[in-house]
Amino acid sequence: MTIQEAGIESKIIGIVQLKGGAGRSTVATNLAAALSQRSAVALIDCDLPQGTSAAWGLVRKENDRLGNLLVATALDHEELIDKTRVLSQTQAFIIIDGPPRIAEITRAILVMSDLCLLPLGASAAEIWALSDLHATIDAARQNQYRVDAHIVWNRYRKQTRSARELSHAVQEELALPQLHSHLSFRVSYSDVLARGLWVGEWHDQIAKNEINALIMEVMDLLDVRLPTRIQKNT
Repeated sequence: MTIQEAGIESKIIGIVQLKGGAGRSTVATNLAAALSQRSAVALIDCDLPQGTSAAWGLVRKENDRLGNLLVATALDHEELIDKTRVLSQTQAFIIIDGPPRIAEITRAILVMSDLCLLPLGASAAEIWALSDLHATIDAARQNQYRVDAHIVWNRYRKQTRSARELSHAVQEELALPQLHSHLSFRVSYSDVLARGLWVGEWHDQIAKNEINALIMEVMDLLDVRLPTRIQKNT
């Protein structure tokens, strides 16, 4: 089945970066868990066999915390398209944790997503990887696909001059929009990942505020208003 034939109804958020350890799973799991407090959410882990998001989901399930969240995996682009089509019938949001490589599944995520988030830390390797991804995004756009991609800074130290200079340099070089919200350098993000939690379930109000700010900015970009109450799957 092609992407055009899939008939997707959910809002799809793709988390894509070609550098391992850039923070894809951190962004994906926190977004998924936080959004599931108010909507039906599916999280699809495509970074196999590592499967960080899938492992996080298993821990969350064992602790009886899945609630309104469904966690799945996809090995290739065809399985991803099929699962996304099925899940879109019941889930308001589908969050896709992409693999750290350029592959057909990465291109599928870019094209399928209503919004792509590109986690980026302050390292040369991550910026180089993002440059390669930017070329893939440009190629998709040249083929008449709409790709709405935004950088989200991870492990960001906004008070430092070097962080501000790096942000400006990335904007100059890549010309990709950057979200105002960001994730700072906080140990809570790794602590909660190992426990199957999101930072809103941990003792770090600053990290919780960062994720909530990210969600609000993402919802604005998607032109979506979240419900005030949890919606139960039927």
